[in-house]
Order: sequence, then C-alpha cells, then structure tokens
Amino acid sequence: MIESIAFLAGLLVGSFLNVCVYRLPRDLSVVRPRSFCPNCEKMIAWYDNIPIASYVLLGGRCRHCRARIPLRYPLVELATAAAFAVCFAAPGTTLAAAKYAIFSAILIALTASDFEERILPDEFTLGGTAAGLALAPWVPMELGWAHILLPPWLGPRWLSFGEAALAAGFSSGMIWLVAWLYEKLRHREGLGFGDVKMIAMIGAFLGLKGALLALIAASLLGSVAGLGYIFLTRKDASTYELPFGSFLGIAALAVAMFGEVAAGWYSRLGA
Repeated sequence: MIESIAFLAGLLVGSFLNVCVYRLPRDLSVVRPRSFCPNCEKMIAWYDNIPIASYVLLGGRCRHCRARIPLRYPLVELATAAAFAVCFAAPGTTLAAAKYAIFSAILIALTASDFEERILPDEFTLGGTAAGLALAPWVPMELGWAHILLPPWLGPRWLSFGEAALAAGFSSGMIWLVAWLYEKLRHREGLGFGDVKMIAMIGAFLGLKGALLALIAASLLGSVAGLGYIFLTRKDASTYELPFGSFLGIAALAVAMFGEVAAGWYSRLGA
C-alpha cells in the first residue's frame, strides 16, 4: 500500500520537477503562471496536465498547436515515482525514506536540467545542501572524519551533522581545486561551479565515501558515454560541453539506491 501511495506522490512531484527544469534556468517563477505550452503559450487545462496519462492520451503533442512535448516530461515523472516507491518500500514511512526520496527528486531534476540546459540551478544544489545538512542530525550518517576531528561529547546528532558538513566541504573543495588547476594549465574551463555545488549537496546527503564513489562512477560513465556520443555524432572533442552534472546525478542516485536504500531492504529482510 505504502509503495503505491509513494509512487503516486512521486508522479506529482515529478510533474512539479518538470516545471522547475524548464523555468528555473530561464529565471521564471515556478508558481505563476500555471503550466503553459512553450511553443504556442496556451495555458494547459488540468485534464491535460495529469502525469503520464495526459502525455499518452495526447500522443505526446500539445492539444492546441500540436507541437511535440519533450520525452523528458514522462521520463522525469516515471523516474521520480519509481524512486519514491523504492525509497519508501524498504524502510517504510520513516524519516530516512523521506530523506532519500527528497535526495532522489533533487538528483533527477539536476540530471534533466543539466542534460537539457547545461545548467544546475542553485535552488537544487545549494538548497539541496541545506536540506542534507538539516536532515543529517535526524537520519544518522556513518561516521568517518567526525570521529577524528570532532569531540565525542557533541553527541550522535551533532556528530552526524558534522560528518555531513565535512563531507560537503571536503568533496566540493577537492573538486574545485582540480577544476582550478585544470583551468590554469589548459586555459579553459573543465568543470563548472555548478558541478562543485552539486558535489557538496551529494556529500551532505551521502557522506564523503558516498560522494567520492559517485564522483568516480560519474567520471567513468561520462567518459564512456561522452566519447561514444562524440564518435557517433562526429563532434569536436575539444569544444563539446559534456553534461557532467547529468552523469553525476545518475551515479549518485545509483549509490543511494544500491547503498543507503538497499541497506534498509537488508535490515528489513533480516528482521
């Protein structure tokens, strides 16, 4: 039952994420006006704005101008719904499930935004970092540096917060330094500052080990997919802008699902 409710909630959240993906890079309000067709600018009726169902019934086209609706819309809705169902199916209705559902939604939005617009909105990167830090005391993280650098009398909640803050700061600082050195040596930008902020957000949610694992996986995935895309489309490798944030989002989502969320499954099965 809880999985079905989470799936439906994910569809609604995914529909809102689509609004954010389109509007935030264009500095538009995500509240007003209500949904409209980007091609003809006609307002979309409520019955044409039902997640998944409306896309299928309309044949993937606007009712008014028949312009094609990007496939990104149903994909984001389905991905968010599936992530929510998985997150809540493992531990049930817990704060940990809510934490990783929020994390999944942020990653899906960032993945779609970077792939489509090559922009990682601060609302998701910086806002997500704040959310990860706020949730850390209530959903304890695996302690690493916090055990070494912070006094034990702080207690488990503040140690967990400290672990999230250290992970966010170290992982983003390390990537910023690599990007800075690359720019100085090659005289061109190799990694945008949005990616640095995204790494901080991932560290705040997953800790240092999870952030580094996501970074390694994203680098491998981006290298293979990027080189394959360049080869197939014959683009110039020296000028092609790889949407690294998209690969980072996919990798971090995999780390969360196969690591943190899967741990909830294992503990549930063991119980």
